[in-house]
Amino acid sequence: WPSIYVSIDVIVNQETPPHLDKVSAPSLLDLVVSLGTHDAQFHISDLCSIFGYQPGTMIYLAGKLLHHSVPKWEKGERIALA
Repeated sequence: WPSIYVSIDVIVNQETPPHLDKVSAPSLLDLVVSLGTHDAQFHISDLCSIFGYQPGTMIYLAGKLLHHSVPKWEKGERIALA
């Protein structure tokens, strides 16, 4: 199907270390969608911010410019579309 995104990654039950998105354009926002049954948090270290990342959460961010991560969570299954 047609999409405005260059790629879609599916991340299943993986911690995501702090990183910058290599493929993203600095002038565009990336979309990350959280699915599953987990209780994870979404960290944006450049902003010293931690956000709730429950299933159903959608986060838009400048992934090429802001270091972001999802550390280990306590329970549940995590699926992320990024």
